[in-house]
Amino acid sequence: MSSSADAGEAPVPTAVVFDLGGVLVDWDPRYLYRQLLPEDEIEDFLAEVDFSAWNYRADAGGRWADVIAEQSARFPHRAALLAAYPERFRETLGGEVPGTVQLLRDLHTAGVRLLALTNWSAETFPHARAMFAFLSLFEDVVVSGEERLAKPDLAVFRLVLDRYRLDPTRTVFVDDSPRNVAAAATAGLVAVRFHDATRLRDDLRRLGLLADQPGPATTAP
Repeated sequence: MSSSADAGEAPVPTAVVFDLGGVLVDWDPRYLYRQLLPEDEIEDFLAEVDFSAWNYRADAGGRWADVIAEQSARFPHRAALLAAYPERFRETLGGEVPGTVQLLRDLHTAGVRLLALTNWSAETFPHARAMFAFLSLFEDVVVSGEERLAKPDLAVFRLVLDRYRLDPTRTVFVDDSPRNVAAAATAGLVAVRFHDATRLRDDLRRLGLLADQPGPATTAP
């Protein structure tokens, strides 16, 4: 676990800010591209078009029409594959990450303030809202594409802290990306890298949250 302060000295957190993709939502572009390419060609395609950087432009507020046009001009032989991503975005979503949604419910039951901060295109996020009922447990979801600010930009962390009047020393931030965790720690939050639900529950207990919870439940309340 990485944190901005030692758990033994810091006050017990009152809020948790969750990343979505890779933490609560099983998102992977390979789920889609396995239907469009042979398995042994997928990694080469993603590397060739620099998928992460390309996708980040939309996450940071770019319009998909513009992002696709720019990338298709660079890789005209990949134009159809590039266009398929936003068109068939729902097929990149595999469901919930095992165990983490139950942890979210436990925090909600315990009265912890819950927010989400996600790098996600404003144009594709409606798919998540339609698919994942657990999003209603959040006080709000801050979508990078709507704000035109994306992690790890420190400005997006300041936006969340200011908008929701959060004390960073009492706010846990959970993300699976090391660079986003590092940025959150720089912004003063208690930053925790996500590996799996069991380890996250242990990390939160060490911070003073869910101390009286018996562990992951098998059914939702």
